Amino acid sequence: MKTALLRIALVLAALGTAAPLRADDGYDLWLRYSLVKDATRLAEYRAAIPRIVIDSRTPTLAAARDELGRGLRGLLGAELPFTPRGPRGPYLLAGTPSSSREIDALELKRELLAAGSEGYVIRSMDVGGRQATVIAANTDVGVLYGVFHLLRHMQTEGSLEGLRIEEKPRVERRILNHWDNLDRSVERGYAGRSLWDWNALPGTLDPRYTDYARANASIGINGTVLTNVNANAQVLTPAYLQKVRALAGVFRPYGIRVYLTARFSAPIEIGGLRTADPLDPAVRAWWKAKTDEIYRIIPDFGGFLVKANSEGQPGPQDYRRTHADGANMLAEAVAPHDGIVMWRAFVYSPDEPRDRTMQAYDEFHPLDGQFLPNVLVQVKNGPLDFQPREPFHPLFGAMPRTPLMLELQVTQEYLGQHSDLVYLAPMWQEVLDADTYARGAGSTVAKVIDGSLEGHRVTGVAGVANTGTDRNWTGHPFHQANWYAFGRMAWNPAARSDAIADEWIRMTFTSDEAFVRPVKRMMMESREVAVNYMTPLGLHHIMARSHHYGPGPWVTGGRADWTALYYHRADTLGIGFDRTAAGSNAVGQYVGPVRDRFNDRATVGDSLLLWFHRVGWNDRVESGRTLWNEMVHRYSAGVDSVRAMRRAWDGLAGKIDAERHGEVARRLATQERAARWWRDASLLYFQQFARQPIPPQYERPARPLEFYTAHTSDTIPEF
Repeated sequence: MKTALLRIALVLAALGTAAPLRADDGYDLWLRYSLVKDATRLAEYRAAIPRIVIDSRTPTLAAARDELGRGLRGLLGAELPFTPRGPRGPYLLAGTPSSSREIDALELKRELLAAGSEGYVIRSMDVGGRQATVIAANTDVGVLYGVFHLLRHMQTEGSLEGLRIEEKPRVERRILNHWDNLDRSVERGYAGRSLWDWNALPGTLDPRYTDYARANASIGINGTVLTNVNANAQVLTPAYLQKVRALAGVFRPYGIRVYLTARFSAPIEIGGLRTADPLDPAVRAWWKAKTDEIYRIIPDFGGFLVKANSEGQPGPQDYRRTHADGANMLAEAVAPHDGIVMWRAFVYSPDEPRDRTMQAYDEFHPLDGQFLPNVLVQVKNGPLDFQPREPFHPLFGAMPRTPLMLELQVTQEYLGQHSDLVYLAPMWQEVLDADTYARGAGSTVAKVIDGSLEGHRVTGVAGVANTGTDRNWTGHPFHQANWYAFGRMAWNPAARSDAIADEWIRMTFTSDEAFVRPVKRMMMESREVAVNYMTPLGLHHIMARSHHYGPGPWVTGGRADWTALYYHRADTLGIGFDRTAAGSNAVGQYVGPVRDRFNDRATVGDSLLLWFHRVGWNDRVESGRTLWNEMVHRYSAGVDSVRAMRRAWDGLAGKIDAERHGEVARRLATQERAARWWRDASLLYFQQFARQPIPPQYERPARPLEFYTAHTSDTIPEF
């Protein structure tokens, strides 16, 4: 009988593979659950999971049940029955010891103890004489995460035989930061308007809210900050809190807590006080009362995110208080409710600094140990501002008594915004793998933020979201990969970017190796390609003013550290910002071995050369070329690489649906034009100072420099 069923399954699978490619608008993200194409694997799945047992009495277990039904229906091409308890023959069993007597009786006590509150165990095992695929967890949300893991395993066509999976997150708070405004505009948003329709809330709940929650839960994200760090105090008023309550109700079954940005001057703006001084008793009482009100409305509210004394935002320094004074005031208010405060370390002094990259360290390092335990200092990956390449932030490893929360930018403000295919996970891996040497070799940034280096209990990772109302959520189809990768790396900072890319491609497009291999290679190289045509050799902050999309190495005027010249300092003698011990001494903010490596031209490496060193145009670099010739080579290589990406993608027509293939092809054409814009404008500008020709083997700029400097919009110029 079993052999006959296997033959039938193989025939059905073969028929499934013959189906034509369906149109796909990208809305389903990586949760498409397409019919498994490999006939043998499909037969295995159908034989192993003909029916499902899960108690769905709670909202979260109901969500897990619905996802199993949806996922397995798509993957196996059949509606599977749900039964109340173990049937005859093989089945899938999911639940907790409290929701399932069968799971409670299993020999999984040790594994579940290790899994904690969000982890799970997946096993292929004998249950009462029947073969079962088991998803077990201590909590309902752990079951949900386990369901998504099993479906991911099946989407990527992994075998169910001998399954032995034990997973739990390494980071406690895994949060998306939405820079969304109450008028539905999105600061640095490139995929439409804000998802949150404040005018329609709380009465109307867009189905996208549930699908947003599903997508986040599938990659382990468990928090969302709904509002912009440039905060609006109105979101803390009673009418808006009811709207937030409605969103929290949608997200709750998926294990997602909501957070809000707190405008530091809210006691004045909506509270009627004359001051926001954090040491003023009336101000502290106002925040405590407001926080208690929030928790009465939203009992699982996560806490506050604060941007203070930066880019004009109010903060404690307005009253001659410290960041710790401000953060602790809010932390005291949320502490009784298990809330946290995420206090951003991205700060701008009112005065122009000697070296902009040093300010966060200078302000926060002396405060180590002064923050309350439920305060996380949220630190960007690098010391400047989400540039295509930066060294890791020197605060990582420099505040051992303070939990530090890594902030990553998922939206691509400085990396091509809506048009460029840039897979960000290799950049994030570069940062997470960086060794701070805070406690000797092996003290990586990943160990700082997951708490293992210093034993911190409260840990977190934040990502500035790239979602919007575009049908496919992120604008560019490949930008979905960055949302996906953020969640996977927030769950496990040791995850590898190439493995994540492989998963995403197979789940989002196809498991056809003839498609997976070239696309994975394209993704893994894409960040370095972008660095080459934008900011090679450690250049940084040379983008256009305001819109940040195109090149602007000529930008001057106004505050110096908002200009390009402040950072590249090009003249006829050379280029680069001297941050060595003989310059600004930014290297002095790093621990010994890192400081010494960055300080020495021989060891810094060309990738960060001009970040830390001023270099003459005729000086030799690692390739043996002069600096000028290397700059020409890298800018040109960036353009050539985008052209190669276009050719590779064009060759994949027919392997996926025409809709998404065509959309990516159009955006790659735009990316090539943008890369040429960056290359030509930057080389012509720097050539004024290098006073050397572009070597004959390289393509010449299409227009004179004056054409590019006169172009001030974010539209790509016509060459």
